[in-house]
Amino acid sequence: MPSRYLMLLILTLPFPVWAESGKPSYVPPPSVITTENTLQMMGGLLLVLAIIGGITWLLKRFSLISTAAAGVVKVVAATGVGQRERVIVVEIDNTWLVLGVAPGRVNKLHIMNKPLTDAASTTPDNPPVETFATQLNQSIKKENA
Repeated sequence: MPSRYLMLLILTLPFPVWAESGKPSYVPPPSVITTENTLQMMGGLLLVLAIIGGITWLLKRFSLISTAAAGVVKVVAATGVGQRERVIVVEIDNTWLVLGVAPGRVNKLHIMNKPLTDAASTTPDNPPVETFATQLNQSIKKENA
């Protein structure tokens, strides 16, 4: 009999302690994925992407990224002659090709040797631009005839 009372006394002792604390014994951990954490992570990602895009734009804007291949073919000059048409001078070895470029087409307009860059060869009354223009016109007349 005394053991029954003793057991009853032992079982009733913890109940007042639990009643005074008022807190449950198990508290779930706080959630790791919250709205604040998600927004902070997305903001950081957008900032990094904006920095990468800005650096790329700056490199292209100031021609720090080479767009032409450093091989045998080199674009010497290019100019627009229409909305989508261009005339391009391409250097291959010591030969210049004058190409007409349009959407879906590339036409050879003229072939000439690479001009010398000596100051003595250019005279004030016949500058190289006018020489090129006359050679181009002659070439077009020959191919059309």
